[in-house]
Amino acid sequence: MRYRRAFVSGGSFFFTLVTEKRRPLFASAEAVDVLRRAFRSVRSTRPFVLDAIVVLPDHLHCIWTLPPGDADFATRWRLVKTWFTKHCDPALRPAPSAVQTRRQEQALWQHRYWEHMLRDEADFERHVEYIHYNPVKHGYVASPLAWPHSSFPRYVESGVYEAGWGQGQMDFEDIGHE
Repeated sequence: MRYRRAFVSGGSFFFTLVTEKRRPLFASAEAVDVLRRAFRSVRSTRPFVLDAIVVLPDHLHCIWTLPPGDADFATRWRLVKTWFTKHCDPALRPAPSAVQTRRQEQALWQHRYWEHMLRDEADFERHVEYIHYNPVKHGYVASPLAWPHSSFPRYVESGVYEAGWGQGQMDFEDIGHE
């Protein structure tokens, strides 16, 4: 099966990446820090704006905006995943299967990821809210502000959200494809 991806220069994209077999790779602050460094490393050579992000134990959601004239998020994701895999605690890297060995793949990430090109400002805002509410949706915290691995505090500091936003039940269609 061939997957079709929307490659739009300078576009904004929502992504969901899931760990292989939903292993809780990001359960520790140390692993999340390695992921942060992977993003910084890739952004230093292939810039993009990280508009919003949440990292949960077994998956992450984020929005990137690419520079004008650039539509290559696929290479960036390959580099982020590779950097993390090479630099994370070796205990997080299980032995790859025979197929993964043959393909020279690691067993940390699901091979594919979900991507959605954001169409307009309303679509962008809806996905930012989905990202920030995700730890509450999964029952990790009662408020987005209580989750440590999220861009939500940055949005509160800039006045986009009140600190109490997202407490209680919110209704989102399943846009994250988790």
